[in-house]
Amino acid sequence: MKKAFVLCLLAASLLVAKERTFEFTYVAELEIPEGSSKLSMWLPYPTSDDFQDVRLLSIDSPVPTRVYQEYTYRNSMLFLTTSATELETLRVEMQFRVTRREHVESKSEFTELEDPDGLFGFAERRWLEPDRLVPIDDYIRELAEEVTKGKTTVVEKARAIYDYTVDSLEYDQSGTGWGRGDIYYACDTKRGNCTDFHAVFIGFARAVNIPAKFAIGFPIPRDRGEGEVAGYHCWAEFFVPGYGWVPVDTSEANRNPDEREYFFGAHDENRVAFTVGRDIMLNPKQAGGPLNFFIYPYAEIDGKPVSGIKRQFFYTDLGLLAALAK
Repeated sequence: MKKAFVLCLLAASLLVAKERTFEFTYVAELEIPEGSSKLSMWLPYPTSDDFQDVRLLSIDSPVPTRVYQEYTYRNSMLFLTTSATELETLRVEMQFRVTRREHVESKSEFTELEDPDGLFGFAERRWLEPDRLVPIDDYIRELAEEVTKGKTTVVEKARAIYDYTVDSLEYDQSGTGWGRGDIYYACDTKRGNCTDFHAVFIGFARAVNIPAKFAIGFPIPRDRGEGEVAGYHCWAEFFVPGYGWVPVDTSEANRNPDEREYFFGAHDENRVAFTVGRDIMLNPKQAGGPLNFFIYPYAEIDGKPVSGIKRQFFYTDLGLLAALAK
């Protein structure tokens, strides 16, 4: 009887959108230089949304911590501050249980909309503004208009920009300059990682009056199991008036050509989102300038930014029954 019940659950799970439940561990470790006085550290803190449920399991820290929210994008962050005179090393570990759901928008619905030329709300207008490394100047606008020449609807323009980005850039992490999401670097060298790919997509979209949103988190390897995650992954969404936000992932489409159609209108379940937006001002406010994006730990000692923070990230997939028990 019990076996039959489990099989029914498994069968039922195949009829709904794909989802994945796992534990995610985020570790930051900093060796504190002698003579330091005050130490402050901020870590991005994932939260639940329409496509992921996040539950905190534990925080391991030698000093008290508190969760804050910044004011521009409403990203959450774990913050701690302490006298550094008695510490040689600071190690902070956060562990979460995450259920991530596939985000798929029906192409038959958003691609058939006639361009309504509708007004954007305040939230959408914010995603038309430039970022420090994604300016919307005459040069970027000229490139974007050339790519979208002859296209009339929002979706047609977004698809042209998506195809251009996937076809023109090469996923290449060699040398220097990549990984900053610098649209000029990406347009000139035609290479980079996910940050560079999405700088082009987002910048070109905004240049032709399409709101586009930047999001960043971590990729979870497709093969179920457990292990270490090497680094971050980022993706984007664009806004269709009269419909809403549509997900895209240009770098995944480039790396997985068979899934090119899928990633125009979808994000798979093999990821966890941490923050959105760029040029981030933290809360409490950092002494240094805005963060280009916020996915890795950031620290200041005596009001000056610190480099050399060690970081590690781990995942462990959970079975169906464990997911149901969450």
